[in-house]
This record gives sequence, structure tokens and C-alpha cells, in this order.
Amino acid sequence: MTDQKRYTNKLTNSRILVIGGTSGLGYSVAEACLENGALVTISSSNPSRIEAAVSKLKTAYPSAADPSNPRIKGLAVDLGKPETLEEELKTLLEKTVESMPERKLDHVVFTAGDKLADIKLGDMTMQNILAAGQIRFFAPLLLAKHLPQYLVQSYKSSYTITTGAVSEKPIPNWSVIGAYAGGLHSMVRNLALDMKPIRVNGVSPGAVDTEMWDHHGEEKKQEIMRGMESRMATGRVGRPEDVAETFLGLLRDYNVDGTMVRTDGGSMLM
Repeated sequence: MTDQKRYTNKLTNSRILVIGGTSGLGYSVAEACLENGALVTISSSNPSRIEAAVSKLKTAYPSAADPSNPRIKGLAVDLGKPETLEEELKTLLEKTVESMPERKLDHVVFTAGDKLADIKLGDMTMQNILAAGQIRFFAPLLLAKHLPQYLVQSYKSSYTITTGAVSEKPIPNWSVIGAYAGGLHSMVRNLALDMKPIRVNGVSPGAVDTEMWDHHGEEKKQEIMRGMESRMATGRVGRPEDVAETFLGLLRDYNVDGTMVRTDGGSMLM
């Protein structure tokens, strides 16, 4: 006799799009989904990074590279221009589902981001306020407009958005990005009603050790990490593979809807 599988096979053959899946949290989510037997499409704005990420995933998961049944592919999308944003999103969805049965997805995960806009109060302009929300706020909201056409209409399907700790714990000079981050909490709750029965949830990570910090240089990065660890109940900055577990849980728990889940090492308590 073989063991029953009620939990470990929930994502087997699921069709999942991870926007922002070439690095950081998105890449780890793509890894986790592949490891659980899903068919995964990753996207970002950089074709060379897409190619490198797909190659790396195929090496880590040879079964996903089987030419007769490939489970990983990558597509480029440019979310940075307001005038072309909606068309880019529609094209990405069309290309993602073009070879899928019924041209439908089961899950979409949005982890895309750009450099955080730490704009001082006196430096705010309409232009830089709008630019700060282009990828992190307007893109996931406009994406939701088109998802009902491409997601299976079921409580098993989901759309997951990513915000951050500044949405609940203010940081000086972060009023602009904090406002957008907080707005994502409301976005999740309202979209859960507008997109039902498709489930809509969000993940709110605290500090996570990703490539986002690499531009500081190794010595400065480690100094920053130690400073953040001192303000975390776990005493440890999170890793992308830790946070990926939260995304997996939201994909697999058919009873979670309209919820933002915090994964921050207990930093909200400190």
C-alpha cells in the first residue's frame, strides 16, 4: 500500500505565473512551486535575467526541463511605463496561457518591485508620487482587472500580492511608499470581493536577505543585516526560502481569502 496524499500534491500540475520571478522572493516562490509539481511561468523586465533564472531552475529541477513535458518558462514584461502598462499585462497573460489547456491559469503571484522611493515630505511632487507606485501599486491593481478572464473561476484559484512591513510600521521619509504599501492591504480585501470565487491574499514580509541589498557592497550589507537582526525577535533576518513558505500556504489553503499574512521575524513586536 502507498501513503495517501492530501497535502503534498495540491499544486501538482497547477499552472502558476510568478511576476517578478527572476530573483529574491519571486524566484524562491517559483522554486517552491516547481518542487511541488507545478507548471511555472516567471516574468520580469530583463530578458537576460529571465534566461539565467530559467536555466538555473532547470538545473535545480531536471524534471521541469523535460522537453516532452516542460514545467518552466520565462516571459518578459515591462511594467515601468504608465502608457503601456495595461497592454503589457494583457500580452503577458496571453503569452502565458497560449499553450495551456483551456487557456487558463490556477494561480498568479505578484512579487515585482523596483527601488523603494524614500521621498522626503518637502520633496514630494505629483510626478514622483505617481512614479513611486507604478510597479508596486498600479501594476498589481490593473492586473486584477484582467485576471478573471485568465484564472479558473474557482475557490482553488488565487491571486497573491506582495507588500512590506512599512505598511504597518512607519519609517521616516517613507510616507509615499508607505501609503502605497498600506493601500495594498485594502486592495487585497476589496479584490477578494470583486474577484470571487477566486481568492485574493497578500504577503507582508519584513527584512529579507535578497539581492536588493547587494548594491551596498558586502561589508555595508552585513552591517545593515546586523542592525535589522537586533530589531527582530528571532534575531535573524529572513531568507527568501522562508517567506516562500507563506506564499505556498496561501496557494494551498482554499479557506484563506482577503487576508494579508505577515512574515517578519517578529520585528513588529520590537
